[in-house]
Amino acid sequence: MSDLFFDLRATHNPHRWYLPLTPKVCVGPPGNMFMFGGVGLASAIAAMERTCERPVIWATAQYLSYARPPQVVDLDVWVPNAGKYNTQARVVSHVDDKEILTVNAALGSRPSEISRQWVQRPDVPPPLDCPVGEHWRGEEEDLHSRIDTRVAKGLYGDVRAGEAEDDGRLILWIKPSDSRYAIDASMLAVIADHVPSGIGSALGQSGGGNSLDNTIRIRHIVPTEWVLCDIRIHGIHGGFAHGAMYMFAEDGELMATASQSVIVRTREDRTQR
Repeated sequence: MSDLFFDLRATHNPHRWYLPLTPKVCVGPPGNMFMFGGVGLASAIAAMERTCERPVIWATAQYLSYARPPQVVDLDVWVPNAGKYNTQARVVSHVDDKEILTVNAALGSRPSEISRQWVQRPDVPPPLDCPVGEHWRGEEEDLHSRIDTRVAKGLYGDVRAGEAEDDGRLILWIKPSDSRYAIDASMLAVIADHVPSGIGSALGQSGGGNSLDNTIRIRHIVPTEWVLCDIRIHGIHGGFAHGAMYMFAEDGELMATASQSVIVRTREDRTQR
């Protein structure tokens, strides 16, 4: 098991885990930081994989409230059904009696020789030939400071005012800055929560949002340093955006897909939580 991007800790109960929050796993302006949604999903995935001793197939998080440093998030793993090849499980993450998010998932694998993919990696320059994505941040040591981003297509971070992307796509190369953190299911869950970053690019203005949910589906994880993230904002209406992400290894292997619904916000109202 590789080192985790977050400080998930075990207890004497194999179904109970906890996550101390520090700015390194949080985002937001000073005095109003909160746990990055992808960390919430990722920590639940790691807890389930370790409790069930099976790899995650898919997981979906419903975000209910915010957890803020220095709070401690408790994760309770429930396993209503465990079969020969797959397990159905869920995690309730909470701070004291306040539920922060609920994650439902399936874990396992089946013997099969079939391995195909039909979605292809977009033809973009390699990461080191793409400009660095300078993300707006309120703290030097927040989560975004621990992730390297290169922009292959679209507008990202501090540069989100410009010509809107007609196809609603933002393509990023993403990797953890620290090479100790391998690309696994939990790291892909952190990366998947960059879907809201595509909103500003799609609109051609400084914008993003807060996730209502986050669903990730794991196909085949292979060794790779960078993850190519093809973000597609499908549409916006009534204050909400819906989008998806395809996550490829550098060699073009489709590792996972993700989708989200997002409360649309501009930079000016980011502090309105």
